Amino acid sequence: MRLLIADDHPLFRIGLRAALEKEGFSIVAEASDGDEAVRLVETHQPDVVILDIRMPRMDGIEACTQLRRKGYDGLVVMLTTFTEAAIQNKAASAGANAYFSKEVSPAELARRILRLTQNPEDTSFTPPPVPSLTPREREVLDLLSKGLTAREMGDILGLKADTVRDYLKRLYGKLDAANRIEALEQARRLGFLDSP
Repeated sequence: MRLLIADDHPLFRIGLRAALEKEGFSIVAEASDGDEAVRLVETHQPDVVILDIRMPRMDGIEACTQLRRKGYDGLVVMLTTFTEAAIQNKAASAGANAYFSKEVSPAELARRILRLTQNPEDTSFTPPPVPSLTPREREVLDLLSKGLTAREMGDILGLKADTVRDYLKRLYGKLDAANRIEALEQARRLGFLDSP
């Protein structure tokens, strides 16, 4: 089984490649963005294309759309950290066969792809799991929603501002957010906070 991996994080590609090769897959090409992936699929004609949803120049959904438009009929697997049903629906509409979370281990991802190659009609559009937050992260999120600064949160929680900033970084990572606004929007979408 010949695969192409498209993800803008080189370390993720290396780990995924190693896990897939261990399962007997052959990686024929790697791309760091959707545009490059589309070009490499035309050149290498892999059996399976693995696309990250968020990539520079052209995202995975647009790359999938382009591939289907150009007649690619192999399997397309979308990888994501996003939990929104709207993104899952866009991936399905673009012609993806499956939608897997990056939260799973590379070995588990390899097993899922193997199952999909054995039964391509079994589409796998299960949204990734909602991240779990510790009680302290929930407290920080609640205070964040009230517009407090790290220092003000620290005063309330009995923590140093730097410790609160560490909690915020972990919280942003779990919510796949780059800043306060994105974190609050994602937390509302996931049901951690009530809508304003």
